[in-house]
Amino acid sequence: MAAGDLADSLSQAIANNDDPDTVKAGGPAYLLMLDGMIHNDPENETLLNKAAALYSTYGAAFVEAPERARKLSARALDYAERALCVRHPEDCGLRQSEFEVFEARIHEMKADDVPVFFTLGSAWAGWIQAHKDDLEAVAELARVEVIMQRILEIDETYQRGSAHLYMGTFAILVPPALGGKPEVARQHFDRAIEISQGANLMAKVVYAQQYARMVYDRDLHDRLLREVLAADPRVPELVLQNTLAQERARVLMAGADDYF
Repeated sequence: MAAGDLADSLSQAIANNDDPDTVKAGGPAYLLMLDGMIHNDPENETLLNKAAALYSTYGAAFVEAPERARKLSARALDYAERALCVRHPEDCGLRQSEFEVFEARIHEMKADDVPVFFTLGSAWAGWIQAHKDDLEAVAELARVEVIMQRILEIDETYQRGSAHLYMGTFAILVPPALGGKPEVARQHFDRAIEISQGANLMAKVVYAQQYARMVYDRDLHDRLLREVLAADPRVPELVLQNTLAQERARVLMAGADDYF
């Protein structure tokens, strides 16, 4: 089996696992295996993209220690940048380019470039989250927004509308008084749920946690979380994510009285 096929098969196995504890315990071994495969095949775009996505996902889902989260997010972003560099050598170092140059390049993105740029954007967002106390890192969020907005223009259904989920989160990173746009966020969250036909339970959890809590909408908050808890999480490619979403929904519901 080719390295890319093996990486894809293992990624599918993880995505369809309904036991987060098993994934948490076994994930590091898989990440190290990917590191080894990339060491032997450093120009393999598929391996680089898979590694970027898995390092980013694992760090966000299972790592709480700040220093370790920063390390994993940095590895994810490095792999994502290398994948883009392999695909388009002229884009090596694109992240460090002047904003106007960066924006112009992203506007040239084609449909077949969406996967590598989505991986870059999501890994970059994870890196920013892990470095949220660094104002220079947070300032790079504008570049991630440019990527996700362009992906929406090309194919808003990619990854079941995940770019909408990112854009919704970006719109309410700060309260309305500081420039946040809650109604824009709501539109993105609603669209993400519509595109996935409700199958992506994490979209509803993020909607409840990031939007409903910000605007103090208890009815929306509880309705979304009840829908998550009542749903069957066993959707192909979303099993692990949905199981984690239900775990988070239980925590949010348990603390709702204290919050509201």
